[in-house]
Amino acid sequence: MPLLSLLTPALADRAELLVEAGNSIAAQQLPPGWVLEWIVQEDGPSPSLHELVEDFPFSRYRANGERLGVAVTRNLALSRADGELVHVLDSDDLLLPQGLSVAIEAFAAHPDIHWVAGQGDDLLADGSRRSVRLDLAAGRVERGVLTQYFVDHGGVPIHPAGLTMRTAAVRALGGWAAAPRSEDVALLVAVADLAPGYLTPAATWLARQHPGQTTRAPSWQSLFPLADTQITQRITAQRAAGLHY
Repeated sequence: MPLLSLLTPALADRAELLVEAGNSIAAQQLPPGWVLEWIVQEDGPSPSLHELVEDFPFSRYRANGERLGVAVTRNLALSRADGELVHVLDSDDLLLPQGLSVAIEAFAAHPDIHWVAGQGDDLLADGSRRSVRLDLAAGRVERGVLTQYFVDHGGVPIHPAGLTMRTAAVRALGGWAAAPRSEDVALLVAVADLAPGYLTPAATWLARQHPGQTTRAPSWQSLFPLADTQITQRITAQRAAGLHY
């Protein structure tokens, strides 16, 4: 049976949100024959999520035993993935019921793509949803388009937290970058410069907006320029080396 691996880095203080994320996985309506596994990798020196995660029969849990950061934690989860596809699901986000099937069907319709970006609506504190307008047309995205967008605008027009990718491609590129910020953008532009992808026409996941978000910390923005430098250097080197799919 074809398998999709969901990768979730988690912290001990996200227990309640993590349960909701797990429930959204349990509600997935997959195409016939497909199954999934949920790989939860807990970051931090005092793990406490084991019993909670084990309540989900499709889960596989492991703890780092120390604080290693989101990129390393995602990569450790990746090292345990058995699926031919991997999907990123942050511990405070939710999948819509057709979220994974839309991505799987896009891979089937476009056999040469290596990534699918699901559009994400913001989930506000009052339970309402807010759509995010994207500066990119839905559908097939040819190789180099996202990379050039980053070069021209200093960012990407989609949220990389909703990505489904071919596992082999992620591993070939070394997984998530050891960057102080934007490790997911670094991976996305690297794979998108080598192979085409697909942007879903509608939302497939919900990005929860809450006070405890890491990105709301006052110091979060200060390291973005350094991360952007790393991403730009990677793009330049990748193109100079003549790498291609």
